[in-house]
Amino acid sequence: MSGWDNGSKGRSVPSGRLSRLGQFGRLAGGIAGGMLAEGARRIADGQRPRVGDMLLTPGNLVRVADRLSHLRGAAMKLGQMISLDAGDTLPPELSEIMARLRAEADPMPRVQLERVLTAEWGREWRIRFERFDDRPIAAASIGQVHRARTLDGRELAIKVQYPGVRGSIDADVDNVATLLRVSGLLPPQLDITALLAEAKTQLHEETDYRREGAEMEAYGRLLQGNDAFVVPTVAADFTTDNVLAMSFIEGVPIETTAGRSQEERDRIAARLIGLTLDELFRFGRMQTDPNFANFRYQPATGRIVLLDFGAVRAVTAETSEAYRRLLAAGLSEDREAVKRAAVEAGFLGEAAVRRHGDLVDRIIDLIVTEASRGGPFDFADRRLVPIIREHATAMASDRATWHIPPTDTLFVQRKVSGMALLAARLQAKVDVRSMVPAYL
Repeated sequence: MSGWDNGSKGRSVPSGRLSRLGQFGRLAGGIAGGMLAEGARRIADGQRPRVGDMLLTPGNLVRVADRLSHLRGAAMKLGQMISLDAGDTLPPELSEIMARLRAEADPMPRVQLERVLTAEWGREWRIRFERFDDRPIAAASIGQVHRARTLDGRELAIKVQYPGVRGSIDADVDNVATLLRVSGLLPPQLDITALLAEAKTQLHEETDYRREGAEMEAYGRLLQGNDAFVVPTVAADFTTDNVLAMSFIEGVPIETTAGRSQEERDRIAARLIGLTLDELFRFGRMQTDPNFANFRYQPATGRIVLLDFGAVRAVTAETSEAYRRLLAAGLSEDREAVKRAAVEAGFLGEAAVRRHGDLVDRIIDLIVTEASRGGPFDFADRRLVPIIREHATAMASDRATWHIPPTDTLFVQRKVSGMALLAARLQAKVDVRSMVPAYL
């Protein structure tokens, strides 16, 4: 962490229930106005506008990104999940706009920060530090991070939770779900009750900073002796329910390694993919938030810094075994076994296979054929993406076949997809095929 400054003086985080509800109301009004304007424009051009075309305009996505960034908390976190999980499926111009949610949020104004830390540490908290930087080095959906030096010389990174975030989680998730329903983006027959409940549970866990500190320490033990990674240590004397203090570790954003040598980029990607396999098949625990900001790199040592352990969750034996069957079928190039394993794991719904069997078979054949090539897999080669996107879009247009995988699988797959996106950003080449058998 170093040198963060987005030029913002900060925007106060709405912490009350009514003030946050008002933000959602303004967002809905802005989207409706944008849809009316876009619809009028298309009619004037002689077009017959569809609701989806009017909704997913750059103007509306800017409104969504800006308002969710202002709200922070669960609202922004859900937006980040959607924008990251979309991966390559959004058009480039819309992906660029949604990427704003993966960038830094506006920090709290200094007066709000002072109020939060006084409540946590007492009125004279500054005398405990030789230096405390009021300007954050990072600001995200749930909290912002400050650098400090204690009187005994420790360099710390201190994550401060935004006020009102924990208490607004349930309402924020429900409000985002309502926006999706009202907009027509979700079909009425799709039951997302279990998914929303799981999202609320995970977000509540992410705001429990004492829990995150314990997970950080657990990861430190799991990776003890592994020179590829470095994990911060918790400073318990400064950690509270709403403040997580840890050792400050130098590093550069992981994305900046895209300019380094091919060999170095390949090594970085291979280590992160190996860590994901360890989490899935050996550790039984996975950090399921693949936001690029959670990984940094030390050019001098070649080590990867792991940050943010709020989204750590257990990987059940059933989920691990489902992935094991799927990978084993893929390695054997048995396309029918891949399809069965995908349905059993919940990746595919039986209705989609029944109604769109040819498309499913084509997608599986493309993936298996590409993955079976010998040598390193070139993550920068995106030739298959538009073809798979075209087939998937054709299936997705049939809303009667929409299907939500088990929540455990969704969170694991989010990490897997995130690592693939990062490897693509680094234009890495990794012999994944040779890595997998050791886990099967």
